[in-house]
Amino acid sequence: MTLDSPKSLPGLLALPRSLSSIVVSVGGLAIFLVFASLLLVSFPNIHGYFYGVVTSNKLVSADYPTIENRVDSNVDVLNRNATSGSSLEAPATSSSGVNESVNVSDKYSSPSKPNLPVTSSDASQKEGVKEKGGSVIEGKEGKGLDENSAVASSAVSNATTIGSDDNGCDLYRGSWFFDPLGPLYTNNTCPVVTQMQNCQGNGRPDSEYENWRWKPAECELPRFDAKKFLELMRGKTLAFIGDSVARNQMESMLCLLWQVEVPKNRGNKRMQRYYFRSTNTMIVRIWSSWLVHKTADPVEIAPQSVVKLHLDAPDEDFMQYITGFDVVVLSSGHWFAKQSVYMLNNEVVGGQLWWPDKSRPMKVHNVEAFAISTETILTSLVTHPNYTGLTILRTYSPDHYEGGAWNTGGSCTGKVKPLGQGKLVENGFTDTMHKQQVGAFSRAIKKATNKSKLKLMDITEPFGYRHDGHPGPYRSPDPKKQTKRGPDGRPPPQDCLHWCMPGPVDTWNEFVLELIRREFEGKKESSE
Repeated sequence: MTLDSPKSLPGLLALPRSLSSIVVSVGGLAIFLVFASLLLVSFPNIHGYFYGVVTSNKLVSADYPTIENRVDSNVDVLNRNATSGSSLEAPATSSSGVNESVNVSDKYSSPSKPNLPVTSSDASQKEGVKEKGGSVIEGKEGKGLDENSAVASSAVSNATTIGSDDNGCDLYRGSWFFDPLGPLYTNNTCPVVTQMQNCQGNGRPDSEYENWRWKPAECELPRFDAKKFLELMRGKTLAFIGDSVARNQMESMLCLLWQVEVPKNRGNKRMQRYYFRSTNTMIVRIWSSWLVHKTADPVEIAPQSVVKLHLDAPDEDFMQYITGFDVVVLSSGHWFAKQSVYMLNNEVVGGQLWWPDKSRPMKVHNVEAFAISTETILTSLVTHPNYTGLTILRTYSPDHYEGGAWNTGGSCTGKVKPLGQGKLVENGFTDTMHKQQVGAFSRAIKKATNKSKLKLMDITEPFGYRHDGHPGPYRSPDPKKQTKRGPDGRPPPQDCLHWCMPGPVDTWNEFVLELIRREFEGKKESSE
């Protein structure tokens, strides 16, 4: 039996009902496939949205010197006269036990290369120091993340770099400009400013250092918007993990947020926690001076009195909490100037300010140990089966000790404004630590297996210009403290490592807000 052609399809021949249905279905499917193909061609990011793959056009350099470029085994990378000083603050108590290990290749045992900079924070006064021809005031020249630097991000992961997320804009190429509006808080409007960073409260006579702001060359970096931050972080937790510079940044974040809402302190000895009720947002800080597992037990030739760093295992003191964090900001590097023993595969392979057996050459020095530890912790995060957060690796924070290290007469006394164009003094040690850190970042990205994100917040060179932003001699409220050089020319005791508050450190949290905005606003838009 046959049916007449439907009136709605006058050109369709009279066919059996089943055959007619098939023709209609096939036609509809063809139209859908054509439409979907056009959509994917026009909007290629949709492919990444469905398959969880995001490919960045701005990738980290694979050409940075890595641990293969080793320092000569007979040379200490840091000044042998340095001691484990209090300028880096006291560490947390040593922990024991390893809950997760990361394999590290034997590439760290490659032959020596004697031309690596071997100076510490006083490098600017030694042989490897020169003035840069270009200036970050005019934009980076030949350094940092550029189009000639390429390391492919993992195809099975959402880990990416951060060079050019928005219209090709690199947040870290730009200039410092004077902002007459000044800071968003003062030392009197934020109760969590640490005394050593309370420069105005400690009598610093100038305040212009508070007014300089960073302007990327190709886009805007908005002033910190506390309400926007809290809204983006609604129901989320941000954790600052690392050393005393991490504490410095965390306190800056709290001061910025404090101006719109007073948080509730829910912290304890193991973890500082500040809760913002309006948006159910938590700001956390956990101390981890090296970011890797540490023990005090005697091992081989290493006595109990020296801390042992297991460079191939993450610090379980914070890894046990990692799945509860939505954003993690990592800070490390300066503690590799302190006395410690380096271990790989439970074997003593090196040390800093400690090596009793001169007949046994060290396999790992402190800059190499820093690179290994960075790769270890980043790899642990991007391969953790239950961690889906955004990890921000803030690069090495430059210090500005001139004429010596922090404990050998180094000084930043009298610095009142950023360095000008072409005046940036290279610090060989800082540059080496930065390159090792970025190299470790690029290697970790290639190992990523989960859906977490990994971003590089590359502050090292821009903040090389901010020698004015440290407390210097104004680290104490003592009215009788020495603030000028003595009759013999020796500088007063001072802090040229941490940052005044308010001050340049607040810019770090403007970067953090911008990275969070790019991450969370993009997710919100894609889900609508």
